Order: sequence, then C-alpha cells, then structure tokens
Amino acid sequence: MLSNLLSGDYPRSRTLMAILAIIMGVLAFGPFLFPGVRAFSMMGMICVFIILVASYDLMLGYTHIVSFAHTMFFGIGAYGVAMATDAWGKGFDSVLLGAAGALLVTVMLALLLGLLSLRVKAIFFALVTLAVAFAFLSLVTQLYPITGGEDGMRVLVPRELGPAFRPLDDSLTGFSLPDAVAVLVGQSAWQDVFFDVRINGRTLMYYVAFGSSVLAFLFLLRVVNSPFGKVLQAIRENEFRAQALGYNTVLYRTAVVVMSALLACLAGVLFALINRYVNPENTLAFDLMVFILLMCVMGGMGTMYGSVIGVTLFLLAQNYLQDLLKLLVEQLPPDSALAHLVGPERWLLWFGLLFVLSVYFFPSGVVGQLRVWAARSHQMPSTLEAVELDEPKTQSQ
Repeated sequence: MLSNLLSGDYPRSRTLMAILAIIMGVLAFGPFLFPGVRAFSMMGMICVFIILVASYDLMLGYTHIVSFAHTMFFGIGAYGVAMATDAWGKGFDSVLLGAAGALLVTVMLALLLGLLSLRVKAIFFALVTLAVAFAFLSLVTQLYPITGGEDGMRVLVPRELGPAFRPLDDSLTGFSLPDAVAVLVGQSAWQDVFFDVRINGRTLMYYVAFGSSVLAFLFLLRVVNSPFGKVLQAIRENEFRAQALGYNTVLYRTAVVVMSALLACLAGVLFALINRYVNPENTLAFDLMVFILLMCVMGGMGTMYGSVIGVTLFLLAQNYLQDLLKLLVEQLPPDSALAHLVGPERWLLWFGLLFVLSVYFFPSGVVGQLRVWAARSHQMPSTLEAVELDEPKTQSQ
C-alpha cells in the first residue's frame, strides 16, 4: 500500500525518511503541539509552499524549464479569491467561483507561455517569463479600484473557516513541545506543558491546507514516476534525443507548464484563505520568486521530497533565526565585536551564509546528498550509480 501511495518512489535514506516522518507528524498534529499564533501561521505557510515549490520543481527539476512567472499564477489564485469575496461577500460559493475563475485565467496564460517555448529556448524563455511577471505585477499595482493597488485586499472567508466558528463546545488538551524542551533544561514546570486547544474555523482551514498539500504532493509523485514523468526527465537530459525518439517535446513542455501553473494557482487560493490578506508584495514580488528558487535548490531539485525539506528549512530559518541570534547575543559579553557581528539585526547576513553553506555541503540539495550518503554507507556501488544518475545534470552546471 505504501508503495502505491508513494508511487514506488521511496526516500531511499533512513535519515531522510526519519526527517520526513517528523515533519509530516508535526504538521499533522501541529495545532496540538505548538500553542500561539506564530507557529500556527508558519505551519499553514509550510503546507501552502510545499504545493508551490513542488509544482515549480516539476518544471525546473524534472523538465529543466526555467520560469520566473510562477508567482504570477500564485498571485492569480490569491487575487481570484480576494476579488470574488470582495464582490459577492463571504461564502463558499464566492470562494469556489473565485477559485474557478482564477484557474481558468491560469490555464489560458499558461498555455500561452507553454506555446511560447516553441519560439524561444532556455534563458530566452526565462527572460520572457520574467517580463510577463513584471508586467502582471505592474498591472495589479496600477488597477487600484479592482485590486487595491499596493494596499492589497482583505479576504473575506466563510464563517465556517473563521475563528468565530466553534464546532466543538469543549476544548481539547494539547502537549506543548517548546515547553517540554524548556522543562528538560530546567526552565519550566510540567504543568505548563499542557494547554487547551479550542477547535475553530481557522483550525479547520489549516487541516484543509494540510490535506490539500498531502494530496498535491502524492499526485506529483505519481506524475513524475509515470511514463509521462519519464519523458519529462528525458527532455531534461537531452531534448534533441527525446525528439529523435518520436516524442512531441513541445506538447510535453506545454502540458507541464499548465499543470505546474494550476497547482501554483491552487496554492495561491489556499494562501488567501489562510492569510486572509493579499497584496503584491506577498504574492507577486520578485523576492518571492527568488525564495521559491532557493527552497527548491536547498531541498534538492528533481527529487520532489526536496520541496518538503527545502520549504521547512527555509521558513524555519526565516521565522526563527532572529530569535536564535538574540539568544546567542545574550550569552556573549556586551559591546564585544562578536556580539555586534551576531546581532539579530544582521540575520539576513547569516541567512545568506547558511544558504551558501547548504549549497557547499549539499551540492545536490539535502535530499540528493542524503541519498548519496545512504548508498555509500551500504556499499552498494550500483545503487550509488543509480542515485547519481537520477539527479538532474543541471545541478552541476
């Protein structure tokens, strides 16, 4: 059953399997393990970005299509829901109509971009998508009466997905992992470990995002391990040879662009419903596109599991690196050079350094490198060769 669920594509590393199991376990029971809004919000973003990064990996890692328009489809999904609920009020019918309209627009734009690959190749296609993404960002910013411009739009969610909705009268008991760690180091008491969990509409929305993330990930695993996915990998390795074998590579490239864009649009819809506020900066900015690319590279391009690892590592560092540096500064002599160097205001410097170190020590991404190490530890040269061949050649270019 597990083989069918994972489409026969196992993690192939015990360490990787343990990390993935911990991440999925934490996400599944997150509301009962972490009190507070901050951790809850970050877990919701992890679920959304797993879909977004995995869909981008389908293009970049498996087909070698470099596109900078992925955030455009993400933004279309988010703004589709925001504009629909703004026009027709909060309700599931408004959300569904907004999502359906966004998906329709996404299909049309993705088809145009996919067919564009007939005319332009490689870096030129990337530049065209970059221009299209900037044009769309400018359009959204200029159309203030419709999109709210740079101020953005508030997303009206149905009552059943809001904090006021309480499906259960009684609260449940949660076990706080951060407080449990504090108890182990003598900083807290055991009675602080347990807390009340009130199930409300936001909790339901979180589990909708979590379920969608799991289903989208399993769907993509099935796609990349199907004959369709093998053709994509053949295009990635040598498009001319794939054409010589009789495959219509333009059709495959167009299909993968449309599929990837639809999943990015779905991620945008979930983002709007969880965040309940959209603006050009959090949905369409070029910075967001760079972050998606970094998550993909850190996790491991062409591995699909890399999207889970990359997103989790990136968002953890982005949300908690400042707090970690603040704790470190408190342990150092005040006004010392080292204290100034590791100050929380310089977290972007350390964030960039962490990324450089991750690329240096994990040149194939975390997932790719763990698979190589696992193959070496078992002294299976044939397995090692299979793992190395399975990694995209683009990573070494």
